Order: sequence, then C-alpha cells, then structure tokens
Amino acid sequence: MKKKTDAELSFCELPAKTRKTRKPNVCALYKHRQNFRWNGVRDEPYKPEGSDWAKIVRRVLVGSHGETAKFHVRYFEISPGGNSSLEKHRHEHVVICIRGQGTVLTGKKKRTMAYLDTLYISPDIPHQLMNPFKEPFGFFCIVNARRDRPKLLRG
Repeated sequence: MKKKTDAELSFCELPAKTRKTRKPNVCALYKHRQNFRWNGVRDEPYKPEGSDWAKIVRRVLVGSHGETAKFHVRYFEISPGGNSSLEKHRHEHVVICIRGQGTVLTGKKKRTMAYLDTLYISPDIPHQLMNPFKEPFGFFCIVNARRDRPKLLRG
C-alpha cells in the first residue's frame, strides 16, 4: 500500500506528535493544570489548512502517546464564532461537553449542548459543531483509533 503524503491525509489520519517514552503502552496520568490544559498534552491544529472550519484547537489525551487502545480521547475547544467542518464518515463519535455550550448539527437537526450533555453521532450522519456563544465550547470527543477519512460537505 502506498504511503499517503501529508496533503492527502485528513485530520482523522494526521499523526499526532508522538511523545518519546521509555516503554510503549505504559500507564499515564495527564494532570489537569488549569483552563482545560493537561500536562504532557500539547495543542494541535484541528486540520490542515482549510476554509471550512475556524477557531478550533485539539488536544489528544489518549491516542498519541504510544497507547494500543482501540479508541482515542481528544479534547476540542471552539472559540466564540468558530466551527468544525461539516462532514460525514463511517466512524462514530461520542461528544461530551465539559466547557461552555455549543450548537451541534446532526443530519438536519440542530441541538444545543451544555455541561456534561453527551451526544452519540452515528456513522454516515452529516455533522458540525459550532460556537455561537460568548464563551469557549470545550468537549471530549471519543472515536475509534482506526477510522476512515471524512467526506467534507457543503452547508
């Protein structure tokens, strides 16, 4: 199989910066500092350059440090006025709001998420997360470690 170039990869396939560890797959505790940041976890771009998303950052808590877990746990934060891309794919998501509130489009239905609201996004459902509010919208997103490339959609 031909190896993909960075330009051919979607954000789901972007390799997170792997931290050097003495042993692969060791237990790890990422202590929460403040302001929804964790020791040993760095900010990463949401996706490569694009105009279909704005004001969003991701932090990978589980899935980029040598773990063999079948899932990844990521924290995304959308600043006021920001949004993720409108997309669909075969893999599923679990989204848990832990900061502020946001609006989620799933199919043709818009919903508002607030603290500890939990959303399951089933496969092949068009979806987008947005922050029309004045405070940051932060959420955990749990996905399969192996996942397909998203198909970008027009709004």
